[in-house]
Amino acid sequence: MAETTFKVPTMAEMAAAGETPEVLFWVGCAGSFDDRYKKVTVAFVKILNKVGIKFAVLGTEEGCTGDPARRAGNEFLFQMQAMANIQVLDMYQVKKIVTACPHCFNTLKHEYPELGGTYEVLHHSTYLQQLINEGRVGIKGGGTFKGRRITFHDSCYLGRANNIYEAPREVLEALDAELVEMKRSRVKGLCCGAGGAQMFKEPEPGKKDVNIERIEEALGTGADTIAVACPFCMVMMTDGVKNKEKEDSVKVLDLAELIAQAEGL
Repeated sequence: MAETTFKVPTMAEMAAAGETPEVLFWVGCAGSFDDRYKKVTVAFVKILNKVGIKFAVLGTEEGCTGDPARRAGNEFLFQMQAMANIQVLDMYQVKKIVTACPHCFNTLKHEYPELGGTYEVLHHSTYLQQLINEGRVGIKGGGTFKGRRITFHDSCYLGRANNIYEAPREVLEALDAELVEMKRSRVKGLCCGAGGAQMFKEPEPGKKDVNIERIEEALGTGADTIAVACPFCMVMMTDGVKNKEKEDSVKVLDLAELIAQAEGL
């Protein structure tokens, strides 16, 4: 089957045509450059197109939110990156932003207002939940995931930082699959390790990798699919599955990918 091609409009193109999008899709660094997470970007765009959402991206005008810089202690770099983005967002009079990255979501929603950049910001799990509740995304009963076992890994910046626990689970429940919880979930969920920079360094001597410990919990549920909603969690959980040599039987997929597959997109 030939791959479906489509054009993603940019804010500059829409502005030139005198149009205003319903939402700005903030793609983020991972969604733009990481080969694995690009697939999540494509899946989410396919959903937006099918539903008929009028959206746009910034394209080359989108810069890093500055989250990594601030977490690393470089406040000057964070403010430079944030102010550059705020100028672009305000130039296009952006009001509503949707992003698939919890780190981008947290920074845009809670930290940009410190510098004058105030917008309505939604994580794609919440946005997908809204589309399902409104009937704009209608998962066919008995579809792709009927009879499958799915477990959800809570992203720290989605859960503990923003108290978003139910939206991603409601999205998964719409798939007509069996949602099984890990021993540590929701407020007691175990970090994948990336938030503590473990994906950039070797583990401490004598200690098990955090993502290996987490993947063992996920595999212990008997799930054949591990759902995530964060590019960093995607990397850590995928590496954990490979470490356990389970990549042929257990898949790590983002919420957008699961919905897109269920919709046959």
